[in-house]
Amino acid sequence: MSDMITADLVDLDLSADTKEAAARALAERMVALGRVTDLEGFLADVAAREAQMPTGLDGGIGIPHCRSAHVTEPTLAFGHSAAGIDFGAADGPADLIFLIAAPAGADDAHLTILSSLARQLMNAEFTDALRSAGDAGAAAALIRGDEAPAGEGAAEGAHGASGGAQGAVSASEGTAAAPGAASAGAAAGSTAQGAAAGASAARAFRVVAVTSCPTGIAHTYMAAESLEHAGHEAGVEVLVETQGSAGFTRLDPAVIAAADAVIFAHDVPVRDKERFAGKPTVDVGVKAGINRPAELIAEVRAKAERGEVTAGSAPATPVERAGDSTEGYGTKLRKWLMSGVSYMVPFVAAGGLLIALGFAIGGYKINKAPSVMDHFVWTQADSWGALCFQIGIVAFAFLVPVLAGYIAYGMADRPGLVPGFVGGSIALTINAGFLGGLAAGLIAGGVVMAIQRLDIPAALRGIMPVVVIPLISSAIVGFLMFVVIGKPIASAQKGMTDWLNGLTGTNAILLGALLGLMMCFDLGGPVNKVAYTFATAGIAVASPSDSAMKIMAAVMAAGMVPPLAMALATTVRGRLFTQTERENGKAAWVLGASFISEGAIPFAAADPLRVIPSAMVGGAVTGALSMAFGATLRAPHGGIFVVPLIGNPFLYLVAIAVGVCVTTALVVILKGMRKQAVSTGPTANPATAKTETKQPVAA
Repeated sequence: MSDMITADLVDLDLSADTKEAAARALAERMVALGRVTDLEGFLADVAAREAQMPTGLDGGIGIPHCRSAHVTEPTLAFGHSAAGIDFGAADGPADLIFLIAAPAGADDAHLTILSSLARQLMNAEFTDALRSAGDAGAAAALIRGDEAPAGEGAAEGAHGASGGAQGAVSASEGTAAAPGAASAGAAAGSTAQGAAAGASAARAFRVVAVTSCPTGIAHTYMAAESLEHAGHEAGVEVLVETQGSAGFTRLDPAVIAAADAVIFAHDVPVRDKERFAGKPTVDVGVKAGINRPAELIAEVRAKAERGEVTAGSAPATPVERAGDSTEGYGTKLRKWLMSGVSYMVPFVAAGGLLIALGFAIGGYKINKAPSVMDHFVWTQADSWGALCFQIGIVAFAFLVPVLAGYIAYGMADRPGLVPGFVGGSIALTINAGFLGGLAAGLIAGGVVMAIQRLDIPAALRGIMPVVVIPLISSAIVGFLMFVVIGKPIASAQKGMTDWLNGLTGTNAILLGALLGLMMCFDLGGPVNKVAYTFATAGIAVASPSDSAMKIMAAVMAAGMVPPLAMALATTVRGRLFTQTERENGKAAWVLGASFISEGAIPFAAADPLRVIPSAMVGGAVTGALSMAFGATLRAPHGGIFVVPLIGNPFLYLVAIAVGVCVTTALVVILKGMRKQAVSTGPTANPATAKTETKQPVAA
């Protein structure tokens, strides 16, 4: 810890009044010492972590932290705010602010030292001593462990804060760092062997817990410390598996088997969660583990007394492994649908580009060509055009089955694939299209999830995933698609297709504007994908309608606007952007030209209130103009590289150029207004004001 914090990294009179200003003031100290190479880039990483979950804790503590490529070595800065700063804690502002900076590739030893500090923040003597520290050197020494806080917890504070050396050794041996405040038995309890050594002779109520947070540096270990301390107060044995950035050591299966209950305090999925099935369980976010550990222990004891246990379950599904266990049904539904779309998009791109290439080589009558198996002449362009077209049609035939199959996969893992693909194929057979594929995927996943919850005799469990689940789920999905819901969905699909084909004039222009807004709202996110899928669904046939090709053109044009506009803005008004953003602007030229909307994400993340609305306005203008000009597109991807396949290409490029100019102008104006406000407004800290007039500040 000695090299992580020095007196130069301590501000005992932190005058910032917002968490962003506090992070900036402390980060500037890191920059001055060469610990951080890019102030704005690092602050963007801090803000991104803060957006995942507020870092304020009960007891007047704020711990903004992140891993960042702009950090050269693990560093800790501390500030004491007399007025307090709102970091989102339930009990009010924080007066003790710890900014933790970890390199993107920080080694386990350093991360273990930082985690030992996180545990110490749960020690009242330690925090009280920091509040009364008279000078920066004394505060730094206290945090390093060179000085122990006065009172009963003195030895505890010295060991906990300076225990990084032992913690680093433990981490290198694959053992999680133990809290300094615990007794010998409880400290050893961070590992399975320690659990056995630290158990008391009398049989106490035993709880095993898992803690984790997105960064895995602070909240993970603070929740562990809180649970262990609350368990000690309640006479309960609590053994915690901290799944942090420094890796984790799994609790011994024997320890889990002997436990009476389980507590999950986490904001990222618990790894190997199925190990804890069959026991009374409380599942909450990591902050609940920090703020109300005693309540969680009482709750899980009550569940054990009532005999409530979690059923045995299959391993976490792909969506569960990639998300937050506390997500609501609406969020999960969105992720299930996006799971299917993400697997479908490569088929759309490959098949669509091959079809478009076939038309480019063989002309617009290539869809009438005979099978290349019966007629293929190596020296004729038409034969090669027909080959590309027919390969593309075969690829397109997979779209709906893949969409349905991987929606079911996102819900129920591999057992969902068979009924999902079967349901998607049936949707094609009955002309239910993409709507049928969506319904089939959700039904297949739901059916498999229901089957997995049944209490199956042990003798049948071996054949469940291979025979029983595919057989029963496919039969149920097939029955529902053919007999019950297939026909209504097919009618709805036909109605939507007829409506699109009938769009003309103002209605078509308004649809183009709406699709442009959606493409630029979240830059490759769910709303963007909905618009893109809507467009590709229309051209995923051998002979798409003119309206469908106009929609595809409008969607691709709008999706190119944000990155191209950001690239242009960094070129014409580079002083409004950081050095990192100017470098990103160079790459955005290529990304935008290739129809990769995600090229604008770094700009949107750093300044969302100015970039996203500006991009949406430009995208809406481009989408509307594209529809008004009657531009058409047979390819679902490719950007400017498929201009030869576009109907009315000149006006199409004009629509893109207008949208790019609109977005660029709005971004420059809004950022210029912000820069002027920052440079003329009152600033409590002159050094901070100087920095803020040089660099833009994200809202």
